[in-house]
Amino acid sequence: MKQQTIILTGGGTAGHVSLNQAILPSLLELGYDVHYIGSDQGIEKELIGEAFPDVPFYGISSGKLRRYFSMKNFTDPFKVLAGMMQAFRIIKKVKPQVIFSKGGFVSVPVVMAAKFAGVPVVIHESDVTPGLANKIALPFASHIFTIFEETLQHLPKEKATCTGSIIRQELFMGDRANGLSLCSFTTLRPVLLVMGGSLGSVVLNDALRQNLPELVKQFQIIHLCGKGNYDKSFESMSGYKQFEYVTTELPDLLHAADFIVSRAGSNSIFEFLALHKPMLLVPLSAQKSRGDQILNANLFKRQGYAEVLQEEELTKESFKKSVHVLTERKEEMVATIQKTQTPKTPEEMAKLILQYKK
Repeated sequence: MKQQTIILTGGGTAGHVSLNQAILPSLLELGYDVHYIGSDQGIEKELIGEAFPDVPFYGISSGKLRRYFSMKNFTDPFKVLAGMMQAFRIIKKVKPQVIFSKGGFVSVPVVMAAKFAGVPVVIHESDVTPGLANKIALPFASHIFTIFEETLQHLPKEKATCTGSIIRQELFMGDRANGLSLCSFTTLRPVLLVMGGSLGSVVLNDALRQNLPELVKQFQIIHLCGKGNYDKSFESMSGYKQFEYVTTELPDLLHAADFIVSRAGSNSIFEFLALHKPMLLVPLSAQKSRGDQILNANLFKRQGYAEVLQEEELTKESFKKSVHVLTERKEEMVATIQKTQTPKTPEEMAKLILQYKK
């Protein structure tokens, strides 16, 4: 019997790759020939290449679709068209039974090409409201899965299903002792992990570093500061460890953390939730985004899973105060988090996707 094939796509940020990383091992275990289409410039090439060197990766042209005026809005559609033709050739060569898209602008030409090639497409939306790329992709898709129940009201009922969160199983395999060892930390003080997403956050980095002299008296601090944001002037500070970016170390660092301060990308916050971590969320402002992280963060706050500090209100003092509130609410927050439903496994998600293969 001929081996069946699936193409995964999605990229631009780690959030548009993490679910693909999670389900890929399950697809391989089920005997599928897995291929990946992304951008040569996106983070997906590095993440998929490092974790799955035997999975063929195809880089295509992609253009960003902006909600604001930019001269690139006149040139990027041609990049999308070029990417669609490249994707069409790849699809005809690989002959997949289904394509799964995690979103990001690189996925748009792939989904469009799949429609013309007669290949069913399943897409995934992880925010409360659909992103622009998935809105464009939706008419070309056979089905869309969501994390939030609230997202279903924005989608056609006949082609949308809420699955809840899907968590990479390796996150549960982290080891606290290994995480502490990576940072040369002890068990004597709680650990605060601060992260601003795969690209880092300047405002979050600044607010933390302004408070470091006081915070290191109470916490040991792990800081995932983002590529290019490492500050050598803090290298000798006891109780503070910087990483520009981590991959295989992340499960150990998450298990070492007692508290987490983060942006509010849905993939990350559901991972924190699954690991029962009290969190302070600082969502991207509406001026810097479409407001999806604000919706994510506010929903988590209403459900009792997180404290929220809006970026517009982020100062040295408000950051310190919010961290203090987070520590005061630890027991209450953990008790609420422990009542949440168990997330789906990557294998369960893989099987849901494969229901739509031709």
